[in-house]
Amino acid sequence: MAQNPVTKQQKVVIPNKHGEKLVGVLHETGSKEIVILCHGFTCNKENIIMVNLAVALEKEGITAFRFDFAGNGESEGTFEYGSYWREAEDLRSVVEHFKAENRVIPAVLGHSKGGRVVLLYASKYYDIGAVVNISGRYNMEGGVKERLGEDYMEVLKKDGFIDVENKSGNLPSTC
Repeated sequence: MAQNPVTKQQKVVIPNKHGEKLVGVLHETGSKEIVILCHGFTCNKENIIMVNLAVALEKEGITAFRFDFAGNGESEGTFEYGSYWREAEDLRSVVEHFKAENRVIPAVLGHSKGGRVVLLYASKYYDIGAVVNISGRYNMEGGVKERLGEDYMEVLKKDGFIDVENKSGNLPSTC
């Protein structure tokens, strides 16, 4: 365990392949290793789980980077429901950014929806040693009708879109 690593937090902006700015916070400890953290559905990098994970890594002397997917938090873009592959490409942009800085990325970690994103990323790219999925679904068959309604496919075919909100009129959160 590292003894009192000196940590500096700084905002980092990384463009994705769509030209949108992804905004993140780098918890720099001076280590060459960096773990990338991915947030859940309707969450962002400021979610307490993301912050606590970054601080825990800091205490071990490992640099962490927590960022907002496009359309979430401070990042540019439009929020899209079920955009897992697009978010895997956002993660790819982040990985490539830090690899270009000669950083070693021993792991990517995702919570909830972010857990699904890191699994998709790992299924397409084979450049990360470890993938950590915290409370992420691996089987999407269950839960869709509960979130979107029994008739979501008919509404989607008729209107071309569906509104995703809970009973109070807000986007449902998994944070």
